[in-house]
Amino acid sequence: MTSRWHITRGVGELTLSRQLPARFDVVASTTLPMGDPLRLAHQIRQDLWRALQGVRGFSPVLRLTQDGEMIRVEAGGRVAMPVPRGLADRISDVLDHPARRQRWVTQARRSARGFA
Repeated sequence: MTSRWHITRGVGELTLSRQLPARFDVVASTTLPMGDPLRLAHQIRQDLWRALQGVRGFSPVLRLTQDGEMIRVEAGGRVAMPVPRGLADRISDVLDHPARRQRWVTQARRSARGFA
């Protein structure tokens, strides 16, 4: 089975998107401890999709950037216009949920891979 996700890597950066070019019509951000960025991106993408699957035309995009010993996460994506009011806040709620954050970090630390 082939992946339907585009993975774009740069120096200290990874972007995961369904479509190219990756586009943020809506975005929220957070920082997390260092771990495998690809594993982290997929974990966050799954939870973001579960929380927002009812949003018409939503397609998740995650950009992870190395920031010292941390990872800056920009989460959001494409949305059929107009962007629903409060959507960035809903994304922030997903990113700020303590149990989810702990699960993401635990899973990301299971691999030795970093930014390449």
